[in-house]
Amino acid sequence: MGYPLESIRNIGVMAHIDAGKTTVTERILYYTGKTRRIGEVHNGNSQMDWMELERERGISITAASTSCSWRGCQINIIDTPGHVDFTVEVERSLRILDGAIVVFCAVAGVESQSEAVWRQASRYRVPRLVFINKMDRTGADFQRVVEELRGQLAANAVPIQYPLGGEDDFQGIVDLVGMQAYVWNQEGMQKSGIPSELVSTAERYRLNLLERLAETNDFFMEEYLDGVIFPEERIRQLIREATLKGDVYPVLCGAALRNTAIQPLLDGVVEYLPAPADMPPVRGIRPNTGDYIQRVPSPEEFFSALAFKVVSDPYVGKLVYVRIYSGNLAPGDEVINANRGVRDRILRILRMHANKREEISGVSAGDIVAVAGLKSTTTGETLCDPLDPVILESMVFPEPVVSVVIEPKTKSDQAELASGLGKLTDEDPTFKTRYDRETGQTIVSGMGELHLEILVERLLREHNVRARVGKPEVAYKETITQSGQAEGSFAGEAEGRRYFGRVVMQFDPLPSGTGFLFENRLAGPVIPKEYLPAVRAGIEDAMASGILAGYPMVDFRASLMDGSFDVRNSTEMAFKIAAAMAYRSGLKKAKPAILEPIMMMEIFTPEEYLGELISDITARVGKIVAVEDYLGGKVVSAYVPLRCIFGYSSGLRSKTRGRATFTTQFYEYRKVSQEVQNELVRKTETSLV
Repeated sequence: MGYPLESIRNIGVMAHIDAGKTTVTERILYYTGKTRRIGEVHNGNSQMDWMELERERGISITAASTSCSWRGCQINIIDTPGHVDFTVEVERSLRILDGAIVVFCAVAGVESQSEAVWRQASRYRVPRLVFINKMDRTGADFQRVVEELRGQLAANAVPIQYPLGGEDDFQGIVDLVGMQAYVWNQEGMQKSGIPSELVSTAERYRLNLLERLAETNDFFMEEYLDGVIFPEERIRQLIREATLKGDVYPVLCGAALRNTAIQPLLDGVVEYLPAPADMPPVRGIRPNTGDYIQRVPSPEEFFSALAFKVVSDPYVGKLVYVRIYSGNLAPGDEVINANRGVRDRILRILRMHANKREEISGVSAGDIVAVAGLKSTTTGETLCDPLDPVILESMVFPEPVVSVVIEPKTKSDQAELASGLGKLTDEDPTFKTRYDRETGQTIVSGMGELHLEILVERLLREHNVRARVGKPEVAYKETITQSGQAEGSFAGEAEGRRYFGRVVMQFDPLPSGTGFLFENRLAGPVIPKEYLPAVRAGIEDAMASGILAGYPMVDFRASLMDGSFDVRNSTEMAFKIAAAMAYRSGLKKAKPAILEPIMMMEIFTPEEYLGELISDITARVGKIVAVEDYLGGKVVSAYVPLRCIFGYSSGLRSKTRGRATFTTQFYEYRKVSQEVQNELVRKTETSLV
């Protein structure tokens, strides 16, 4: 069923926006023979940025999957977006990848989003190659970027290549392992000796390479100190071992736009990044018992796979991208969604090249494909053999922080709007929709203004929905700051029968980010166990709307302390209503507060605008945390409430004549001031009048 495990590489290409990530991927596809022409981002014809919106804006919006072959290996590639608003695409890709190429600009170095994706990759313990791109650009500085990797990212970055020339004179690379130079010209790649003026520099960098490898391997350290001469293959093997353990991050360089040094990068993928066979067994739990089990990456094991991406395809319907961890899969096979306990049959298996599809007859452990026929599967769920089910570790996604109101232009557009929103929420776990019963409005939420703008545009274009969209709004939340206790009692009559339920609940605050906890602290069987889920459900339904301004309630514990029931008249519905009543009463006593999202901003500016920008951030209730020198200017880092950032882009352009740029990413939720809280409550009360 294709390549053996040891000959597969599952890698991601990731970077800060504009570092050249998609350009690198396009060259990889060309030099591996996957494509016959090189697509360019700036021309709007790149293979991986296939969506119309991506080509119009010149940015990657969604992670695109493809595969190619090099030196007898199948390389499955996921090209991820660089913009922070689409960080979910990086997150779910890293969960299922074995290795990654992280692209850095030789001029800009370590930037905010490249730092973010590095942290994400570290969290999933993904081995990485570093590719310093744009070595032909004015201001390119290979050694400075290496030092930033070591300093800002605390990465043991070890150059295995050195640039041959720089800026306009960049010609190629020196291979520090084989001590050979490679030059690119009109005739392609040419191998040559190292220029005499670079020999001493290359020897110094090679010595550094050997020393850093010795630090990761005691046996090699002994040989190194004894003066042993190491063959090239031994050094490459040591680099591979250290890379797989995360002890070193090999650094390569090139200029993708000039088609320079892509072949050695591909060699690095094959030689240094892991195959599925190199990865440890994946852990999971049995759905019925909760016992931990492992799945070894082998076609001989029972089938298991993780769904990491869902796409609505206009030709084949719902496509689910899966990483196969064990076993085999063929069209017609029956699988079970272990998270839901639902069985489905695989209709088709497709190998994807961006939005193009190639139908295949089967797939084995270690591969990445898309499958058709799964009706209920969503991102993060496990597919497995019904004979031996397992639930693999899923993914955790950040909560959306920006919301807008969206409504159909006419009643006839209502069904199309609901259908389109459903498909988009299937595709993107950070895109949320909810219906506000009090206002009768549909509210959609996302990770930022650009994220929502793109999703709304897709709704209009791809799903032909005619809708009106409001201005972006902050996704506030509510919490409590002290404990409170209250009784909820429901006794009524409907349709000829009586209902009764009574509970006493205590509500306690929890640390930020904890979420919601429910505890049964009854001192005896005062309420039958079958009613306890109804009590919890009553709280969970009620917490969708806080008691100050109707924002979702988070970070609190609800404890069932006491209650009573009636053998003849108590029902689940009665206890659910009683719990909701206790929720409304108890939280009023617990000193509720409104939380707002705080964003981490990085502003890159020429020094002459620094004072004005700092004053502006302070006026926006921001807190400056650092001001550092950067590329002849300054970079300002600050924490700023999201409500104060809307419209910042146009203001920044105006103040700096377009010379400053900024990035934002979610940092944390924090209590608003009493003044802001009063204003939010007042607005809510006014809107309900």
